[in-house]
Amino acid sequence: MRILVIEDEQELADALLKGLSLKGYAVDSALDGAQGYQKAMDEQYDLIVLDLNLPGMDGLSLLKQLKQEKPESKVLILSANHHLETKLSGFTLGASDYLTKPFHFAELEARIRVLLNRQFIQQSNVLRLGDLALDTLNRTASVGKEKINFTAKELAILEYFMMHPGKLITQQELIDHVWNGDADPMSNSIRVHLSAMRKKLKAALGKDPIQTKIGEGYLLP
Repeated sequence: MRILVIEDEQELADALLKGLSLKGYAVDSALDGAQGYQKAMDEQYDLIVLDLNLPGMDGLSLLKQLKQEKPESKVLILSANHHLETKLSGFTLGASDYLTKPFHFAELEARIRVLLNRQFIQQSNVLRLGDLALDTLNRTASVGKEKINFTAKELAILEYFMMHPGKLITQQELIDHVWNGDADPMSNSIRVHLSAMRKKLKAALGKDPIQTKIGEGYLLP
């Protein structure tokens, strides 16, 4: 899943990028409001983590404009401003969640996971496909009691497929949601990661559950 972090504190922004990337997310960043707004408008993000005290364009103004243009956008405000009035303003403008600084990274990641899963009907953090189980909280996949050793990127690809069963997924969609903005759409990297993931699935399940639709994309029935 692809996340945009809009945070003007370079050290914190770098820490968030590193931490979220290690959790398997594709992460882009912006250090000011104007740049963040432009990225949010130009690209497709599953979630935006937004600071409020930003140069160029303050966070609440950014949120207001973004929700007018892309009302479906999910935004988690991450701010040192703990005043109730500011929190209410954020929610009124369409924020999905509000976390005050300082914070524990584990709590931030848990809130991100809840927001990303909110559109799916799930009773737990575990996605299932027959005997295959993917624990979205602990970032592990298994068949029965046997763990499958996916890389972080392979796991992210599998998660995206399992969250969209029955949907035809194009290579561009995978780039938009599983890779960050530095990904080269002409690179063979996407096909390499996808192929490696499918080989591991086939070895574990005895079959590859993902269908290739030539010239169209991929489908997990």
